[in-house]
Formats: sequence, structure tokens, C-alpha cells
Amino acid sequence: MTWRGRLILLGLAAFAIGVAVYSTSIPEGHHCDTAAEIICAPTNVVELFEFKEALFSIGPFDFTRTVFLIFLGTAAVVASLYFAFRTPKIVPGKFGVVMESLVSFVRDDVAKGTIGPEGTRYAPYLLAIFLFVLVGNIFELIPLINFPVTSRMALPAMLAVFTWVIFVFVGFAKNGFSYFLGVVWPKSVPVGLRWLVGLIELVSIFILRPLTLAVRLFANLVAGHLMLTLLLASGWAFFASAGDIGFRALIGLPWFLFGLAIFAFEFVVIVLQAYIFTLLSAVYIQTSVHPEH
Repeated sequence: MTWRGRLILLGLAAFAIGVAVYSTSIPEGHHCDTAAEIICAPTNVVELFEFKEALFSIGPFDFTRTVFLIFLGTAAVVASLYFAFRTPKIVPGKFGVVMESLVSFVRDDVAKGTIGPEGTRYAPYLLAIFLFVLVGNIFELIPLINFPVTSRMALPAMLAVFTWVIFVFVGFAKNGFSYFLGVVWPKSVPVGLRWLVGLIELVSIFILRPLTLAVRLFANLVAGHLMLTLLLASGWAFFASAGDIGFRALIGLPWFLFGLAIFAFEFVVIVLQAYIFTLLSAVYIQTSVHPEH
């Protein structure tokens, strides 16, 4: 067998093992009755997203697995940027090229491409958001972790609040009270409709924007984690019970194959959601920097 064939087999084996580890996401206390059920699911799906047992506590603060992963994601982003750019090189290595490409993409295509020349000022924030959300999402596919921290609403909500504070502050700093007046009384709209359009814009900009920004990221990662856990765990449970249920174990085959397909597709969703969150943050900031647009 050629080295390419061995590499492909090794990759497939690693992929299968990583996917199988997802079965650990099913709570230990849950029992799957493969003789009576066709899919395994916990009594309450909330159990797939909550880790009540604290690793340790500092006073009233419980350091849970989710909190640990948030700190781990933050450390991963900081370490990646530090080791990639601590010693600038004329010809960077592969890792340096990847990081430079990500920085250039966020700075040039997202920040400056959306906001304009002023976008350079907001590029560090947008880069931090993009990398942190990307790492937090990727945790979903990493063996022995298999949990996206962005599937907990508190995290997307806090990130959305950061974006909301920035674009509201920039709006008032750049345009003064006319920023708010332009929202509630838009001059480009006929006088008879200004109050209605102004009310819609007021609710949309100051309430719905951060809400939809957070819910979009949260809902996509919840759906992905839920599908992967139920499909792959169901397939694994039926295979493991083959000695007791006989040919009924074949029910697990489509679940497992569909789970593998979702596993591969989730990588696209993970990157796309990080990009969308960052892009919308840039769009909202742009509407404050250039409210006339």
C-alpha cells in the first residue's frame, strides 16, 4: 500500500474514532432500550448542554466544564496569535501563513470591505470575535470535547451585547443625538409614515439586532450538537446491542451513516457561522459610522 493509501486509512480511522467518542455526550444515567426504541435520546435534551458538576469552586464561583472550555478557547486564540506573530518572518511557516491569511481576510474583506477605510480601527475586535467564535464552534468536532461552547445562550448573548455597545457608542460618538433622531424620525421617508418606520427601526436596531445576532449562532450550534449526539449515539447503541436484538441492530446503520454525513457538514456550518457573526457585527458598526447609508 502506498503512503497516500495509508494516510487516507489513518485519516478515516481517526475520523471514525473521533465520531465514536461523541457517544459519550449521552448522559451516563440514560438507558437506551434498543428493543423498543428506534433512536436513543435522553429524557431531557437539556442534559446535553448542561454540566452541573463543577470541576472545582472558588467561593461562590463554580468552575464547570463549560467555563473551562471558554477559558481554553480564549487561551487558544491568544496563543495562536502570539506564536504566529511574535517573531515576524519574511517567509513565514505554514502556521504563520494560515494566521496571516485569517488576519488579512478579517481586516481587508470584512472590516475594511464592509465599513470602509475606517474599518481598520475595528479590525482587532472583529478578528477577536471571529477567532473566538470559530474556536468555540470547532470544539463541537474535537474528540474528547465534542461540545460547542457557543451552544450555551449566555456566550452568544454576551458577544452580541459587545457588538451592540460598540455600534451604539460609535453612532452617538460620530453623529451625536442626530444618530438617534435619524432612527426614530427618518427624513428619507414620507412624513406620514415616519412615525411608523421610526418605531420599526427603533425596535429593530436597539432590540432585535443583538437578539437575532445571538440567537442565530446559538440555534445553529444547538441543532448541530443535538443531531450529532442523537444520530451517532443511536447508531453506536444499536451496534453494541447486536447480540441481544439480532438483525434489529441494523437500525443503527442509517443513523450512524447520517451522523457521519452531518459530522462532515458541521465543519462548513462552524466556519460559516463564525463568518456570519463577524460580518453582521461589521455591518452594524458600518450603519453607525455611515448612518446615511
